[in-house]
Amino acid sequence: MHTPVTIIGAGLGGLTLARVLHVHGIPATVYEAEASPEARAQGGMLDIHDYNGQLALEAAGLMAEFRGLVLEGREMMRVLDKDGALQLEIADDGTGGRPEVMRGELRQLLLDSLPAGTVQWGRKVSGVHALGGGLARGGFRRHRGYGPAGRRGWPLVAGASAAVRRYARVCRYVVRRDLSVRQRDPAPGHHEGGRRRDDDGAPAGAGDLRAPGARRHAARLRGADQVGWTGFAGIDFTEAAAATERIAAEFAGWAPELTALITDTDTAPVLRPHYALPVGHRWERVPGITLLGDAAHLAGPNGEGANLAMLDGAELGQALAAHPGDTQAALSAYEQAMFPRSAEAAAFEGAELHGVDSADNTPQGLLDMIAEKGQ
Repeated sequence: MHTPVTIIGAGLGGLTLARVLHVHGIPATVYEAEASPEARAQGGMLDIHDYNGQLALEAAGLMAEFRGLVLEGREMMRVLDKDGALQLEIADDGTGGRPEVMRGELRQLLLDSLPAGTVQWGRKVSGVHALGGGLARGGFRRHRGYGPAGRRGWPLVAGASAAVRRYARVCRYVVRRDLSVRQRDPAPGHHEGGRRRDDDGAPAGAGDLRAPGARRHAARLRGADQVGWTGFAGIDFTEAAAATERIAAEFAGWAPELTALITDTDTAPVLRPHYALPVGHRWERVPGITLLGDAAHLAGPNGEGANLAMLDGAELGQALAAHPGDTQAALSAYEQAMFPRSAEAAAFEGAELHGVDSADNTPQGLLDMIAEKGQ
């Protein structure tokens, strides 16, 4: 007999877990603080990797549906230097292992694959703690956050939201640290549709474009314009025009097609602090409770977060299915695989992005990283 599972957070990781549990006939309920699937925009594009995210979708039985969401041509990548000179171009020939999809469409695919009522919207968890004997207790806040609104006894809790880490105190909460990397992220797709073209004639919105420089970078990643720099703390982002001008000044001397990523937009710049848990972070096994995705191994944006969350969800679901009646064995097996996998990804995949803090953040460094990864 399988233990019902309570999942906190209806992100990609939590929904993948719910779907894999459903495939194996295990009951699950997902509690989500947001009022509905449409409560906020779900971001731009994601590349779903053949070595983690796609494995999760296979476990969920959704690969055929996933292929219908893939955006053709989006695996193309170009690396430029600050003068705009092309250093590397990787074409999208349809054989790559990281196809791009819209995050919102992928989330909706997972939602549609679950029985009605699996996700309980507008249910913000206010606390989770172990009761002993493998049980956990959780509580909710009222719609406007005015104190507790009921307690529940849960036989198994999986925290799939980064915010839930402060609720799951039994898992040794570690304060997230600021990586000192910021990005300006206009609305995804703002420059799409061929409105502007680079000097080489390729549409500026096609694929990824990266231009590293000492302690800064300019990029178009997954449809959003981004710049990274270590000095954003002194900028007042409430004054959009002044903030844009100040950021552009830090890229003086860069090629016009790169500074246009900063200036050629009708969208106000948005400050995006990046946070991370320490690489290799883990906790002692706690009966009845575990974490996945960002709740377990929050890292700076490195292209792996959503993929790892989905694989976490899939492997946790498979472990629970493989150990009916023994949730502790299932959680132990899941965590023993998850901890080293997430540590390796954070240490390697994040190196080129976190290197924006360094004077050695150069196009050649990025080329070396790409060669090492075999892309």
